[in-house]
Amino acid sequence: MDRDPLPSWRDTPTRSAVTRFVERVTGPGGVPPAERIAVFDNDGTLWSEKPMPIQADFLLRRLGEQVAADPSLAARQPWKAVAERDHAWFDAAITAHYEGDDTRLNTMAAGLLGAYEGTSIEDFDAIAGAFLRDERHPTLDRAYVRTAFAPMVELLRYLAANGFTSYIATGGGRDFLRPVSQEVYGIPPERVIGSSVTLEYRDGRIVHAAGIDVFDDGPAKPVRIWSRTGRRPLLAGGNANGDVAEREFDYTAGADAALAEAAEQGWTVVSVRDDWSRVFAD
Repeated sequence: MDRDPLPSWRDTPTRSAVTRFVERVTGPGGVPPAERIAVFDNDGTLWSEKPMPIQADFLLRRLGEQVAADPSLAARQPWKAVAERDHAWFDAAITAHYEGDDTRLNTMAAGLLGAYEGTSIEDFDAIAGAFLRDERHPTLDRAYVRTAFAPMVELLRYLAANGFTSYIATGGGRDFLRPVSQEVYGIPPERVIGSSVTLEYRDGRIVHAAGIDVFDDGPAKPVRIWSRTGRRPLLAGGNANGDVAEREFDYTAGADAALAEAAEQGWTVVSVRDDWSRVFAD
């Protein structure tokens, strides 16, 4: 008997829709392997993003270090929210963004963009990788690299076994995820598409600058996917309005438009509660 490639998925219509799609694409008269492109959002789609996105924790700790070094920063945002442990301020900024209001997000970005200004790409890779492997999720009490959703990792492997090339198209930082994308998802760093700060060549090193290169969200996502892959994906997975579900934390704020569009277009909606038998690998 063949081994079940999706052991963490319940036997539901959703799972059947996924496997039927793959069988149709790979069967007689299907799509050549070179054209089997799949893209996935990361935060909330492939790994946990509540109570805050993992990269937010990473950057907020850096802002905390800056406040400790210069207490005067605590008088203005986003350092003020960090000093007061006002995580709701950041959560509201993300929710407002998905509802079309970027006022607070722009204030937050102005502080976050300079968090690692002057850091070489090699040093940042080491810092981000160590954080993801060593630091623990605040409520799940597991290393951040172990918050990947087991059913989605299985899906990525299932697609790879069937000739698909998968990319991650994240609104989070491209260079933040790249250090662990291979070990967590089996996705090499060159197939991570995401938001990025500007980079500069200084004194023989490539370093982070205090500016945004691209914010990979909303309309920017399909543009960036095309620019990196040169193909229209056959399969795309996301969880929020910026990617246009129910999950390990019950929330729909910021996903309402995506869910409405899914119902209108007949997209497959995956429910953590109904379609998965477990969320994490252990």
